[in-house]
Amino acid sequence: MNVVYLHTHDTGRFIQPYGHAIPTPNLMALARGGALFRNCFDAAPTCSPSRAAMLTGMNAHASGMIGLAHRGFALQDPTQHLAHHLHSHGFETVLCGIQHEIAAGQAAALGYERLLSAPATPGAAEMTGAQGQARRMMAQDLANAQAVADYLAGPHDRQFFVSFGMFCTHRPFPAPDADIDPNYVQPPSPLPDDPAIRLDMAGFITMARCADACVGIVLEALATNGLADDTLVFFTTDHGVAFPKMKCHLYDPGIGVSLIVSYPGHGQPGQVIDALVSHLDIYPTVCEITGVPAPRWLEGVSLVPLLDGTTAQVRDEIFAEVTYHAAYEPLRCVRTPRWKYIRYFDDFGLVVKPNIDDGHSKQLLLKHGLAEARHDPAEMLFDLVFDPAERTNLAGRPEFAAVQSDLAGRLERWMRETGDPLLQGYVPKPPGARVNLKWALHPNEQEFES
Repeated sequence: MNVVYLHTHDTGRFIQPYGHAIPTPNLMALARGGALFRNCFDAAPTCSPSRAAMLTGMNAHASGMIGLAHRGFALQDPTQHLAHHLHSHGFETVLCGIQHEIAAGQAAALGYERLLSAPATPGAAEMTGAQGQARRMMAQDLANAQAVADYLAGPHDRQFFVSFGMFCTHRPFPAPDADIDPNYVQPPSPLPDDPAIRLDMAGFITMARCADACVGIVLEALATNGLADDTLVFFTTDHGVAFPKMKCHLYDPGIGVSLIVSYPGHGQPGQVIDALVSHLDIYPTVCEITGVPAPRWLEGVSLVPLLDGTTAQVRDEIFAEVTYHAAYEPLRCVRTPRWKYIRYFDDFGLVVKPNIDDGHSKQLLLKHGLAEARHDPAEMLFDLVFDPAERTNLAGRPEFAAVQSDLAGRLERWMRETGDPLLQGYVPKPPGARVNLKWALHPNEQEFES
């Protein structure tokens, strides 16, 4: 069986199959023909650590990826990557577009034997500024989708694994398409209903629509070339949307991700799965569905028992982490179906602003005092049944002491069992890595730790 892995940047669950007024008909069709996971969470809500965890099947710190690959952080063993493992079992491994698990130009070390490239789109050089960059990247995504379609149309003498990574829906966002009126856009919770944030969201919707068009090109190519009945397709994203309190944060809007799985033999089209699952569970699932032996280092569990209906639950808890994004901000959390416990392992008392991507939403918050805002408390506990928006911190309340103690104990055990370096205190960046000062304003400012 072939495998096609479709992935976006910074999308969270803001697509049509999760109930949002964001037109993504191709993803909707994929969900209706496959399985939609309503409660999938990443292992780290920041780009490289999330992808590294998912594609090595290990928590981010266990994989070695505690920061961003393009800033000098690295996997401890690239051969643990899913592409490398599938290649070692006879798959032709193909990459097109974005990967964020290793520095640019080194994808072969992850096990990719073939890199697809699409020619630059006409007129791209004339697109200037941030919005021009966004339009260039959207055009590149569409060109890359066609390159994948062309590959799928070719002869195949082996099973293949295709990773198609889109830039969408990463910032910068473009000016909204003409038919997307920001006045009628719902801002993402928990942000205020303000024209600046509605404009931001309209730009996001424009990019999401482009990502969906790319997915449609690939799915159509699978169908046209008679491959749909012999291919496992899964769609996901790395983490939550790039808005304040989402990406790079351990609240559910940061760690909650889309996951849609479709494969021949799956007997429940349109299946919706509410069970708690992790990105770490994708690697063992791919292994089981394709019949490839699962490697010994995997920390996740297969989702096949959920997909075939033999069980209603495969895990009691998920864990997630942040160590570095643009700046150092060491956070860990454990989440169960009912409870969330977050712990902050630093004494820096202000919001770590370079870990919030710039844009209209951040500018609005800066105008209202974000630069002087206090960091979240060192410990937070949320009841996700009565407080799904994670507004009321229950940590320290006597009536919740037993719950807090239980979750704090689970978190510490997980950190010990997985060799989390944070248990030893401050986690230094590797030599040569670029990390913003915690008090910098934006990630693109040239203020780096020495």
